[in-house]
Amino acid sequence: MTSPGTYTQRGVFVCFEGGEGSGKSTQSRLLRTWLEEQGHRVVLTFEPGDTPVGQQLRRIVLSPETGALADRTEALLYAADKAEHVETMVLPALERGEVVVTDRYVDSTLAYQGAGRSLPVAEVEQVARWATGDLRPHLTVVLDLEPATGLGRFEGRDRIEGESLDFHQRVRESFVAMAAADPEHYLVLDARAPVEEVAEAVRARMVPLLASLTDAVPGQVAP
Repeated sequence: MTSPGTYTQRGVFVCFEGGEGSGKSTQSRLLRTWLEEQGHRVVLTFEPGDTPVGQQLRRIVLSPETGALADRTEALLYAADKAEHVETMVLPALERGEVVVTDRYVDSTLAYQGAGRSLPVAEVEQVARWATGDLRPHLTVVLDLEPATGLGRFEGRDRIEGESLDFHQRVRESFVAMAAADPEHYLVLDARAPVEEVAEAVRARMVPLLASLTDAVPGQVAP
């Protein structure tokens, strides 16, 4: 990692990461439901594409009709989506003291455009961290799954899903390595486990983070 990063003390920021078909969207929705039942205000979001600008960028990076893109072009397009996403959705919600749950964030860029495309990961990270103001999730849940299993859950594939198994294996290994390097802020779960079992493990890890919502001092940032 290029720096320790910034972890806002107002609100709670949670991210789900992992390869294709690992259940990120399902677990994100389940976590939102549980959080709302606990009385928390929640913003459920995703990358790329959950802003008007991001919708345009998503069509470019994921549509098979786009065809080949230079690897650096692809990385910069994803970074642009992240910059808009953080500025217009993530930070405002955190500043309101809400819980933000996102399906993909910076780690996806490091895994896919860095490790997957074999670009220098440190350079990709520098761009992605600049785009997001180096804002880090308090918790990143990595749903780990063999690429062949995850890809087998799709009938049609977008530009990224259509990459080789070797590409997706590099992506998987990157997610696991990032989690191993920072266990305080990561939780790795077997995506083959029953959906409710995975959800319960996520909820258990969330409990101490949610306590910080009561104790947080508005406007402070932790190093």
